[in-house]
Amino acid sequence: MGTVHARSLEPLPASGPDFGALGEEAEFVEVEPEAKQEILENKDVVVQHVHFDGLGRTKDDIIMCEIRDVFKAKNLVEVMRKSHEAREKLLRLGIFRQVDVLIDTCQGDDALPNGLDVTFEVTELRRLTGSYNTMVGNNEGSMVLGLKLPNLLGRAEKVTFQFSYGTKETSYGLSFFKPQPGNFERNFSVNVYKVTGQFPWSSLRETDRGISAEYSFPTWKTSHTVKWEGVWRELGCLSRVASFAVRKESGHSLKSSLSHSMVIDSRSSSILPRRGALLKVNQELAGYTGGDVSFLKEDFELQLNKQLILDTVFSASLWGGMLVPMGDKPSSIADRFYLGGPTSVRGFSMHSVGPQSEGDYLGGEAYWAGGLHLYTPLPFRPGQGGFGELFRTHFFLNAGNLCNLNYGEGPKAHIRKLAECIRWSYGAGIVLRLGNIARLELNYCVPMGVQRGDRICDGVQFGAGIRFL
Repeated sequence: MGTVHARSLEPLPASGPDFGALGEEAEFVEVEPEAKQEILENKDVVVQHVHFDGLGRTKDDIIMCEIRDVFKAKNLVEVMRKSHEAREKLLRLGIFRQVDVLIDTCQGDDALPNGLDVTFEVTELRRLTGSYNTMVGNNEGSMVLGLKLPNLLGRAEKVTFQFSYGTKETSYGLSFFKPQPGNFERNFSVNVYKVTGQFPWSSLRETDRGISAEYSFPTWKTSHTVKWEGVWRELGCLSRVASFAVRKESGHSLKSSLSHSMVIDSRSSSILPRRGALLKVNQELAGYTGGDVSFLKEDFELQLNKQLILDTVFSASLWGGMLVPMGDKPSSIADRFYLGGPTSVRGFSMHSVGPQSEGDYLGGEAYWAGGLHLYTPLPFRPGQGGFGELFRTHFFLNAGNLCNLNYGEGPKAHIRKLAECIRWSYGAGIVLRLGNIARLELNYCVPMGVQRGDRICDGVQFGAGIRFL
């Protein structure tokens, strides 16, 4: 999408389409390739002017923040590299459909012998755009319709309305997004939404109506997000045979919480990485900014990936979390952790591990889960270099536990309880990577350590999602 063009700094005496004809009386002299390379790479230049063609409602200050490094280039190769980087930054703003770059010698009375002009030819997005697509979540799919007002005020602001209809969840929301000029990773957003979800493993239906404001920013090699959320939650029973424990949770609640998340991600891919690591830590504190729900919630995710011989990848992952109720009220079924299913501890049904009542799973206040994986190419490498590269053979060993803790006891008692009744499973299967969007798994699972009340999936299990243990 878009190209970078550059012309020679001075008319070199050579023929060919790259340099053009010099006229009938010109004397042609052969120039060695090494001399051409020397001129392109080592000649000192000065970027005198940067022009933009095609700007409409975009403000100059947001553009200057993205292209200022072009003026720091000292030779033609640097000018081309920094112009390409500036083009990528401009496209990242989400306000241009296309960006082309033209580098030429400077013209005019103030032109220096080694002066350059850089021209960005841009095509702005329309004031109103629409989209229709499908999304894959953790073992669920949805259809998404969206309307977007890009570059609303001329500084890469964006207003988006989105409606999503899925297999387990229906939602719509309105959001406003504002990046910091010159630093797209620093951005502020406000969201107003309504989400209705069905959770058949708990015979629960939940409707959330809320507003949130969040600020994202990078620090060294980490990315941080600070968020405030106020949500009115309505819980109800999904069926007439829901257990009394779920019926007791039904009703309205108001949650106001502050949360922080930190991410360090060096993986080669977020879907099926071959190397790199991921560390994600989340904290949420509810009740101190209002509402009738009070708790402290912590959870983390760790993943390590290492490429071995014969295009084989070894992966290890660890999840964990703890929820501490604050005040006299017990924790809500909507805030607890859940475990089990094709995206976490394979071989068990979706969220069907741990405390339950009459077949309805109630979640737990503490959990851990770990996995070891070995990904290899398909046997005999069918489709090598093409479609076959999207498939991998998968061998896995998963384990985990979910329970409630007595917080009057010490850490040793907590660790002992989390180490009791460990569920684990092993198996093998096929993984299909759907670009950088999601992945599909078809595994043969052997569940072990099954406890009373757990619901298992012994044999073939299918999973789809973006986040896997």
